[in-house]
Amino acid sequence: MRRRTRARELALQFLYTVEVRGPDARDEFDDFLQRSGASRFARQFATELVDGVLARKEQLDAAISATATNWSLSRMPAVDRTILRLGSYELLHSPDVPVRVALNEAIELGKRYSTGQSGAFINGILDQVRSRRSFAPEVRDAPDDRDEEEPIAPGLAGDDDDAPSGGATTGGAAARR
Repeated sequence: MRRRTRARELALQFLYTVEVRGPDARDEFDDFLQRSGASRFARQFATELVDGVLARKEQLDAAISATATNWSLSRMPAVDRTILRLGSYELLHSPDVPVRVALNEAIELGKRYSTGQSGAFINGILDQVRSRRSFAPEVRDAPDDRDEEEPIAPGLAGDDDDAPSGGATTGGAAARR
């Protein structure tokens, strides 16, 4: 899993915690990140995302509400609402993140943490939020050079797709033979 993808996942998990438990949960963020086993870069990016979303929550909610016809924020599942805030934050306040990346990452989070229909729902709303992006469109869609693969801490793998099976490694000398 790439470091920024891991950071988005951590940000989603913690923003969901704040959504369910309230703003006082923010005090637990540093401990949450330390226990995650994520790299320093992933922890820093997750912090930027969480702080950015929390600081602009009302603005993000207004942008989502303006585009989510027939859906009030309160009717949306909490995880979808949280993913929409995270994706909207990246689309509207992160000029270094390509539109395609922000959309795809949010859609994948929806598929992974919500329902099968959430990906299409998230895509439809964020595509409209994208039109509110006030800075110039990205010049490139290449991944950030700092966005390398995130090592998985032992015992913290989220699912079988993220961890090598049977102790085998991929991409090493044995894989090239």
